[in-house]
Amino acid sequence: MRVPRACLVTVTACAAVGLVAPTAAATNGPRNVNVNPYSVHQGAVMTISASGCGHGGTVTSNAFKKPARLSASDTTSYATAKIKHNATPGHYNLAVKCNDNPMVATHQFTVLAGRGAHGGIGGSLGPSDTEMKVGAGLVATAAVGGGLFIVRRRRLNHAGV
Repeated sequence: MRVPRACLVTVTACAAVGLVAPTAAATNGPRNVNVNPYSVHQGAVMTISASGCGHGGTVTSNAFKKPARLSASDTTSYATAKIKHNATPGHYNLAVKCNDNPMVATHQFTVLAGRGAHGGIGGSLGPSDTEMKVGAGLVATAAVGGGLFIVRRRRLNHAGV
């Protein structure tokens, strides 16, 4: 009689754990939401990271052109969002929702006016033909002007002696 009772207790405990485990996994939801950069220009791109979305998710905001897709990852998921060119400068919120969880996490960011600087080209492009011709013309003019100055100064020195 003790064996069936022990089996019944074991089966009941396993059933309870089996029913609670999916609920515990589903309550994780999105957390540790971060944006890079925090202040972003109109028309620029920002990266969003979040933990707890093992099956991916979506990131939405009024400032985004379209919702961003959050990658599926057991650790940290990432998404890239493009800011609207006509987004009004100011503070905005974004919402992160995992595909396997109804919870939503939010984070604030700032949209700045203008396009910002497009860096990364400096030094990688050589001068154009026009720039080379203008530079050569300036050097030639300086050489002729300097030569005339020296010749005139010599004549004045020899004439006074």
